[in-house]
Amino acid sequence: MKIFTYALREFDEKAFFDQYSTAYNCEYAYSTAYPSPDNVELARGFDAISATPCNLNADMLERFYNVGVRYIATRSIGVDHIDLDKAKELGMGVCHVSYAPETVADYAIMLMLMCCRRICHIIERSKIQDYTLKGKMGRDICDCTVGIIGTGQIGRTVIKHLSTFGCRILAYDLYPNKECESMAEYVSLDELYSLSDIITLHAPATADNYHMLNAEAFAKMKDDVIIINTARGSLIDTEALISAIEAGKIGHAALDVLEQEDGLYYINRMGDSIENRHMAMLRSFPNVILSPHTAFYTEKVVRDMAIKTITGVRDMMNHSDNPLIILQPE
Repeated sequence: MKIFTYALREFDEKAFFDQYSTAYNCEYAYSTAYPSPDNVELARGFDAISATPCNLNADMLERFYNVGVRYIATRSIGVDHIDLDKAKELGMGVCHVSYAPETVADYAIMLMLMCCRRICHIIERSKIQDYTLKGKMGRDICDCTVGIIGTGQIGRTVIKHLSTFGCRILAYDLYPNKECESMAEYVSLDELYSLSDIITLHAPATADNYHMLNAEAFAKMKDDVIIINTARGSLIDTEALISAIEAGKIGHAALDVLEQEDGLYYINRMGDSIENRHMAMLRSFPNVILSPHTAFYTEKVVRDMAIKTITGVRDMMNHSDNPLIILQPE
């Protein structure tokens, strides 16, 4: 079993890949660069490639297929960056990873608390030695109604952990979960919009929920609503979000993900002129928190990504059952 790993981070991932490639009798090589037409040839002679989210479109998949790659292992939960139809057409296998839901769930709750207590504003004013109270008054999360969109593993964990704060919890999912019904009230999407003080997104990116938070959705929400997104940037119409912030409709927004973040996050862009007007606008607002897609980032998760990448490729090659296999190869 031979895996070529793209976008490998030498400062954290490499130690785990070194350890577990030996443990699972896997030969691997790597590049710190993301896959591109210019470096596809690096994967010649390898059974599989692994990468973090990047543009694995039909052209890139065909290029990898032509150099002998038959398996794609993404080191992410989401697979919306991979052209699955093309992979299926080529007969390529695709797998992803999973990790403990507490990692992202607790990060989302942290962002809620930061917004409720205006912590970024407080810290910025403290840096210039402004220790007055005016404009710093927050709100107690126990007095808030929190709307959870998506009650998969991460959404369920948010509900479980949030239930100890004493707030009212609403939930929306196409497939309600019985475990959540004892801690949250399932409602329609419109009810969730109109009743929630805080709305947090935990849904996968699909064609059906693209820009689900748009101008129409924001208009249905309470004034001063808090928006949290640790899921996928495409769930929010960023232009509509900016307009709602400018209009004062949204009190705070905390975004760990952003539309068009490929080629931006996980790269040192210090000193660059970044061509992302939406990000520039969001960064200009004092009531917006942007974190660079780091909700997942703990030691345990990075270790699990290495293990599950290697075992995912192994199980695709052996046609073994593995819930992390999206497409079994032909």
